[in-house]
Amino acid sequence: MKYTTASRAGLVACHACSRVQPRLRTKEQRCTRCGAILHRRNPDSLMRTWALLIAAAVLYIPANLLPVLHTASLVGTEDDTIMSGVVYFWTSGDWPLAIIVFVASILVPMLKLTVLALLTITAQRHSTWRPLERTKLYRIVERIGRWSMLDIFVITLTVALVRFKSLAVITAGPGALAFGSVVILTMIASMQFDPRLIWDDVDKDPGDAAPNKPKSRKTSGPET
Repeated sequence: MKYTTASRAGLVACHACSRVQPRLRTKEQRCTRCGAILHRRNPDSLMRTWALLIAAAVLYIPANLLPVLHTASLVGTEDDTIMSGVVYFWTSGDWPLAIIVFVASILVPMLKLTVLALLTITAQRHSTWRPLERTKLYRIVERIGRWSMLDIFVITLTVALVRFKSLAVITAGPGALAFGSVVILTMIASMQFDPRLIWDDVDKDPGDAAPNKPKSRKTSGPET
C-alpha cells in the first residue's frame, strides 16, 4: 500500500517555523515565512546522532563505576556508586526503592543507548523492517528522556535521610557528573535523530531499488 507523503507531493517543511511549502528545484531554498534554509531532512542527522551516542556510551562506564556521592561525617568518609546504593537499599529491606534506582540509573540508560543505536543503524542501512514499531520505540525514548535524572535525586535524598541525619557533608562525586552527561547526550541524540528517515524507503517502488537492472530475455528458441 502506497501513502501520499509530503516528499512525494513535492512539499517541504521548515525546521524553524514548521511552515509547509512547495519544494523548488533550486540549490538553496529559503522559507517564505522566517527565511531559514529549507532541508528535506535534518542535515547530517545520522552523523550527529552517532557522535552523541558514542560519547554517551563511553561515559556510561565511568558513570556506573565512579562514586556518585562522597560523604564525610564524624565516623569517617564513604563513597557510594549507583550500584552500591542499589545493593544497600536491597539488603536493608527497601527493595521497591532499589528497583526504582536500578531501573532509572542502569536499565533505562542502557536501553536508550541500545534503541537509539538500533534506529540509527536501520536508518543508515535504509531498512524497511517494522517501521511502525521503530517509530514507537523512538517516541518512547523521547518520552522517558526527561525522567532519566530520577536516580540522582533518589540516591542523594535517600542516603542523606537514611544514613546521615546530621553532622555530615554530602558532595557529588565524579560518577554523578558522568551520569548527568550520559543523560544529556542521549537526550540530544534523540533530538538530532530524524524519525522521517525510518519511512523514506518503505513505500518505494520495487523498480526504484535497481533502476538499471536489465530485463531478462528468453533465448531458448523461436516461439511456436
